[in-house]
Parts: sequence; C-alpha cells; structure tokens
Amino acid sequence: MNRKRKNNTGSEGARRRVPPMIADGRQRVVIDAVRPIVDGGRFAIKRVEGERVVVEADIFADGHDELSALLLYRRGTIESWVELPMQPTVNDLWRAEFKVTELGDYYYTVQAWVDRFKSWRQGHSKKLAAEQDVSVDLLIGAELVALAAKRADGNDRKVLERFAATLREKSKESSQLALSDELAKLMNSYPDRSRVAIYDQELRVSVERKKARFSAWYEMFPRSCALTAGAHGSFKDCIDRLPYVASMGFDVLYLPPIHPIGQAYRKGENNALTANPDDVGSPWAIGSVEGGHKAIHPELGTLADFKLLIQKAAAHGLEIALDIAFQCTPDHPYAKEHPEWFRKRPDGTIQYAENPPKKYQDIYPIDFESDDWESLWQELKSVLTFWCEQGVRIFRVDNPHTKAFPFWEWVIGEIKKDYPDALFLAEAFTRPKVMYRLAKIGFSQSYTYFAWRNTQWELTEYLTELTQTEVKEFFRPNLWPNTPDILTETLQFGGRPAFMARLVLAATLGANYGIYGPAYELCENIAREPGSEEYLNSEKYEIKHWDRDRADSLKEFIARVNRIRRESAALQSDGSLRFHPVDNAELLCFSKQSDDLTSAIVVVVNLDPHHSQSGWVELDTELLGLESRQPYQMHELLTDARYLWHGAKNFVQLDPQSMPAQIFRVRHKLRREQDFDYFL
Repeated sequence: MNRKRKNNTGSEGARRRVPPMIADGRQRVVIDAVRPIVDGGRFAIKRVEGERVVVEADIFADGHDELSALLLYRRGTIESWVELPMQPTVNDLWRAEFKVTELGDYYYTVQAWVDRFKSWRQGHSKKLAAEQDVSVDLLIGAELVALAAKRADGNDRKVLERFAATLREKSKESSQLALSDELAKLMNSYPDRSRVAIYDQELRVSVERKKARFSAWYEMFPRSCALTAGAHGSFKDCIDRLPYVASMGFDVLYLPPIHPIGQAYRKGENNALTANPDDVGSPWAIGSVEGGHKAIHPELGTLADFKLLIQKAAAHGLEIALDIAFQCTPDHPYAKEHPEWFRKRPDGTIQYAENPPKKYQDIYPIDFESDDWESLWQELKSVLTFWCEQGVRIFRVDNPHTKAFPFWEWVIGEIKKDYPDALFLAEAFTRPKVMYRLAKIGFSQSYTYFAWRNTQWELTEYLTELTQTEVKEFFRPNLWPNTPDILTETLQFGGRPAFMARLVLAATLGANYGIYGPAYELCENIAREPGSEEYLNSEKYEIKHWDRDRADSLKEFIARVNRIRRESAALQSDGSLRFHPVDNAELLCFSKQSDDLTSAIVVVVNLDPHHSQSGWVELDTELLGLESRQPYQMHELLTDARYLWHGAKNFVQLDPQSMPAQIFRVRHKLRREQDFDYFL
C-alpha cells in the first residue's frame, strides 16, 4: 500500500534545519580547546603562589587573514582584566602565560580577532617584494591607521595621524614606513576589536600556599609520647618530641584525632570487640560525656596546652595538621542532641558503621541525606572554623569519600573565604574517579595508591598518569609508604632495605610525602596475621612506648633524604618527573628538574630488597640539558660519592644491604661551569 510521505522540504522542515542565528555572523574567528581546563571548566585548576599558568588554545579562522589573540586574567576579587598577547606556535596553537602571586581564585579567558592591519601589512610586504604597484594599497593602510588614531589617546593619536598622512603620500618612504616596528607597536596598542571572538567561559585557578605543593609529613600519636612506658602521653609530652621530629627534616606534624573517645562499644587491643577497663580505644571513635569534635581528650591536656604545642612546633619549623573525622560514637553529644543527623534502623536505633563482614559498633556514620542537612552542614563547618580559630591551618580528612561531595565542595570553599591559607588532605583509598572528584572539588592534596605500586611498570605507569596527564591540573599526590592502617607486604617481608627504598621513592617521586612514625623509622613490620595489612598490636587501639634512640633507627637516613629535598629545587614539584629506560626491571630510574634548569636530580632505586641488582640506565640527555659528547659529573647525595658519566647509557649497581637507592645531582658544564672543578 502506498503511503504519502511527509514533505520535509517545505517551510516547516526548512525552519527546523536552519541553525540558530548567532550574535554577529561577521565574527569569523574560532577559539577552541582552551587549556588547561578541568571537566570543561566545571572545576578549577590548581597552582601555588608564584607558579605560572601556561594557557594554550587552538585559534583559527577561514581564509588567510592574520589574527591577534589575547590572554585575559584577573584576581577573583578584581573586575578588571590584565591583557597579555598570545603568540602563535604551530598548527594554529597559540600560547601565553601569567604568574599567580596571591592566595585565592584567579580567572582567565581568551579573546581573538581578525587583525586587518596585520593582514594588510603582510600583503603589503609581499607586494613590495614582488615589485608591484602599492599606491592603492597605501591608501588602504592609511585608512586603517586613521581609524586606529580615533581609538587612541594623547600623543599616540597625533603620531598615528602623522603615520596616516605619510601613507597617503604614496611615496617610497611611505612604503617603508608602513613596515616599521614603531607603527606595528602602536597599531597593536589600538586594535579594532569590533568583531572580537570571546571564549565562552571564564576558567578558574585555585591558588594555595607553597606547602600545598611541597611538604614532608610525620604522623605521631600524642598519647604514645610519654617518657614512661604505659603512661598516657599529653600535649606537653608532644612538645618534648618536637626536636626529634624536626631533626628528621619534616615540616608537617600530623596528629590523629585529639577529641574525647567514646566508652560505648569501645574496641580493645588489636581491634577486639570487647575492651578491658584499661583499654584506651581508637582516637577515631569520637565523642563522650566530655564533648565532641570541638573538645580535647582530657588526658591529652587543655586547649591552652594544644595552642602552646602549635606555637612550639612553629619554632621548630613544624606546622600541626589535625585529623578531621566526621563520625560519632554513641556517646557523642550529636547522637543525643541531633538524632535526626543519623540513619535509623527499623527498630528506631541508630545504624552503626559496617563494612561486611566487619562491624564498627563504636561508630555512627553521619547521614548526609538528613532532612535537616542544612543545619548539619553549618555545624560541621563550625568544627573546622573552631580549629582554624585555634591556629590550625592543615586538615587531614578521614574517609572523605564516605561523605557527600556537595558538602565538601561547599565547606572547603566557605573555610577558604576566611582562611585562604587552609589546606586539606583527602585520606581516600577508594576508586580512582572518586579520588579525582574529591581533588576537583577542593582538596589540596590526596592520598594515592603508591603504597601498592611496587614494580617498575606499576610505578612508571601510575606516576606518569598523576604527573603528565590532565590529572596534574587538579590532583596533588601525597605519597605514604605506610599508615596506621597500612603495612604492605613489601614492608612486611623486605626488611630494612625495603623501608629505605620506599622512603626514597616516596620522597623523590612525590613533592608531598609522609610516613607514620616511629613505626617507619624503626622498621615495624609485624602484621596482625598472614595476609593482613594491619599492624600487630596496632597503635590505633593501644598506647605504644617507642624506643626512638634504637641503633638501627632510620632517623639519620630520613634526615638526609629530607635535607636533599630541601636543597634541591627539582624535588619540590612534580611536573618535571620523567622516567628513563633501564635494561633491568628490578631497577627504576627517573629524573626531575627545576623550571630554570639550575637543579636536576636523577634517582635510581633497586626495587628488589633481597638481591643486588645492576643494569644500564639510558638518560634522556637532551631533556637534562647534557652534551652527549661531554662528560658530566653525577654527585650521589646519599653517600657523597662522585662519578663521571659519559653519554646516555651508563652502568649502575645497587646492593640493598648497603644502599638500595642513589640520588644524583647532575653537574655539567652547560649548567654550572664551576662544577668542573670537581673533576680536577
């Protein structure tokens, strides 16, 4: 059966196919693929004060006209824009950069237009070279210059008017004058932007202080700082430990939660479900009759003691980081005063935390879907504000991935309005996209999978992803080889060499790194049971008495590594990290260098803690600024040995029992002439 087909060529169909009218069809320039950009501009890129923002964009138009483009940037609180000319590179790629110098937000965007004067100047130059008649061409140029004069002010207007008059004379002098640098500079100052194309977004830069990019963290339980074994430590005992921590070269001292610990369902030693009367419980079980998240565990001291600790730490070059764990015990005041902030079971009781088959009866998770969510958010914000008022500016946030993303984006933004120097570390060992989302919404630094990346391939692939892809614009890794929750198989069975190698990897692969001590420097490696990553007799559930002066402590080695970090600008950022081929999979070789190329570091690590390994490393000599035919000195900073290397390929051998890693400062004639004195 024949059916009539609807005629789509009529007016109705035609109207559907016509694209929407644009504001000005004479606007011919395309601005595309502006970068850096995170999720199409939804989130800010990250920088620290003093860093550059290099902006690139694909900018082109139909035909062969010359274009001009500007990078515009401004501080978040300032409405006026600073304009910087962008320069074309290759394949319609344009580039410019600006420096961020203050904390807070910056914004940037791009403008471009067909530059009629540049196009005319290029054509005029070609005609002169071809010895063609340019009399009419000079009149066209004079008109363009005269129009620019109308846009100019003061003396510039008079100068442009004289240029226009000279061009109208159509003399030989006029032709040469048309190509003068002086005229080009003036015309660039007063361009015709009547048909300018403007990128449709203002992209944001979140600028934080330098410690967001470069820091060394040391985690310590205050209650384990007492001089007497079995005694409960206090903030005053922590003050006595400050010289010890500072001597190893750390600049952030991170304390687990310092709040009152609940009694109900308190966990015993080794996470036992039933506690003995003298068990101290987990610091992450927050809340008791003494108070909640704004209170201090009585045995640690008073608020005044805590503020004194902050003050004394600063005198040692240390900044206190405080753990924020938004969860409550059944004893927490919130559980009694605001039961609506917690999820209920059918019998009306509050739901405790579970990670089947594990049960955490001592923890009530907060319900971020509560009908009273606005009051909840304000209260949690007040917790952060309270500790900021006491002088804390660094927060390590426990399990942020189990709380609502919108809350974190809001609360971090709110805190930074009043405390722009506040930093937040996300302790989120979770799925990659979740980790990345937390970084995008405002966390300054992030825990990573570093602890479980052990092979040459794993480390190369993972750290390349973090430092050489778009991830680098929003995710700042903080590398931890151990935590109170994580004792990896490598550390359990690799002995002292594994602790040394993983320390070097964390401290040099990452500009931000941390260790849980004194467990780390004392090479604590006994797991609770086979196949477990939990410490036996974990400090999370009991007070430990550490012999920090043991002869086999790694404290001197750690101090040397941290000193190398402080003295090497190359190790204070992550963007320059590059891996170099090695013909032995048990060896890892990588380099970093500073932006000005005055500092270059090459690191080689033996990933096998049990056997000596050797091989040929192949450096990218061009990347490191080395002359392929000239010898260069490799100053090994852990042992102070010096080696003379030649070309790209050189032999290395590392015995893990003596030194499982080498950190080389590259010294060569191109960078520092005086370093050749070492060859004599």
